[in-house]
Amino acid sequence: MAERKRVVILGGGFAGVYAAKYLEKSLGNKDDFEIILLSKENYFVFQPMLPELISGTIGLLDIVCPLRPLLPKTNVQSREVESIDLVAQTVTTSHGFRAKPHVIQYDHLVIALGNVTDFRGMRGLPEHAMPFKNLADAIHLRNHVIRALEEAAIEVEDEELRKQLLTFVIAGGGFSGVEVAAELNDFVRTVARSYRGIKASDIRVVLVHSQGRILPEVSESLGNFAQKILQKRGVELMLNTRLDAATSEHAILANGQIIPTRTLVSTVPSSPHPLVESLALPKNKAGKLKAKNTLAVEGFKNIWALGDCALVPEPFTEGFCPPTAQHAIRQGKTVAHNIVASMRGGSQLAFDFGGLGKMGSLGHHCAVADIMGLNISGFLAFAMWRAIYLMKLPGWGRRLKVATSWALDFFLPPELTELKLAASSGIAEQHYEPGEEVFHQGELGDRMYIILAGRADVIRTDNGVERVLAQLGPGEYFGEMALLQKATRNATIRCTEPMNTLSIPQKEFNVLSSSLPQLKKSFEQKIETREEKSAATKVG
Repeated sequence: MAERKRVVILGGGFAGVYAAKYLEKSLGNKDDFEIILLSKENYFVFQPMLPELISGTIGLLDIVCPLRPLLPKTNVQSREVESIDLVAQTVTTSHGFRAKPHVIQYDHLVIALGNVTDFRGMRGLPEHAMPFKNLADAIHLRNHVIRALEEAAIEVEDEELRKQLLTFVIAGGGFSGVEVAAELNDFVRTVARSYRGIKASDIRVVLVHSQGRILPEVSESLGNFAQKILQKRGVELMLNTRLDAATSEHAILANGQIIPTRTLVSTVPSSPHPLVESLALPKNKAGKLKAKNTLAVEGFKNIWALGDCALVPEPFTEGFCPPTAQHAIRQGKTVAHNIVASMRGGSQLAFDFGGLGKMGSLGHHCAVADIMGLNISGFLAFAMWRAIYLMKLPGWGRRLKVATSWALDFFLPPELTELKLAASSGIAEQHYEPGEEVFHQGELGDRMYIILAGRADVIRTDNGVERVLAQLGPGEYFGEMALLQKATRNATIRCTEPMNTLSIPQKEFNVLSSSLPQLKKSFEQKIETREEKSAATKVG
């Protein structure tokens, strides 16, 4: 009996899941090859409906399908991929409960790792901008928005903080950004009625886009329709500009404008998975894998690329396939046929799908759609959007759940439950721009900070007069005095040049100082030195 071939698929999105699904169909009653799907999650998320989780229109698990029941003939392994050896034809995954490598041999490798949100090189965005790519992002954004409303409702002393809490900024005017902005805008304006002291006029939802109009993927008439609808519902559009930097309190635009906010969502920029970057495979400047129309990577017969991380020629134009679910599904079907043909013999197919159209929800029972060249907008487009995506959901049970949620949405108010899933905010990096204060004299101490890059002044105010006590730079720390002495901040820390810090919450700081006596002693010595310098400065 001939040895079974092994097909290893990387990625649990549309492209990877449907490649496995069609391979299972081709396998039939035969047993001449096996399928292994590697995904960091053990479920498949129906991505087009993700923005609806913000408002709770559908349940958290309604658009989530466990992979094992969905792919009964596939060996699903829920692990991160650490590395790929193209010479030895192996894939190494991250270890589980024991730190030992897990190496998988392959005969055919399907790379469908998709894109990731990439904030590298953008000041403050890795620390303070929220991506919107997966289920965890949607849950985190929903909880964050509800928490901002809760805090704004009881904030009566600090008007600037209240404005920040009620301002929501979304960067990116493509389908993803527009749908997030529309859903978030509807949600916050609807639930604000449940909060005393919050009026609709207090809320700002701002959509920032680098081009002259939103939704460049559709016709100008549909894009203009979408703009008018969003503006009518209170969304502010800032066009022909882009997000340049971020801090914990501000979104900074490339034109110099600063928007005070505590909620910044960025759906751009996007780049292929970091693992793809490390592979010695042909790629374009953006890092996408170059695939032939058979979906085989250029120069290879047993490595295939599809989905968002691949540059797949579009059959009816001189361009390449857009990163949409409809293309990914059909690429999965094509690659499954070609892999089976290469193992069993037979002719390979060229990918020949040109797209059926594009659709995007604008919230509030409104959408835009371009179906086979026909432009549709308003409630009809919304009804088509829901009907088409409902039928694409895997399994009748899930379709029934979503349909029921949608029906109830017409009659019931949105849910306001905040799921506090994290016990601690944890150690995190934070970014500050010149002129910003890390904390102000007299505030309660809740964190200490270590400067990774940049500089700041230590300022004390006495009788309305400011004095610069010291200048801090990389490697130095501050904020520990209030934590050790359980007192309020005795000085203000003001950034003088772009600065990145490592922020350590009080809980973690207490664990470190109590567990490491020498560390605590060094902190106390540093405090004594600073107090002596401060006294000398005051006398002088």
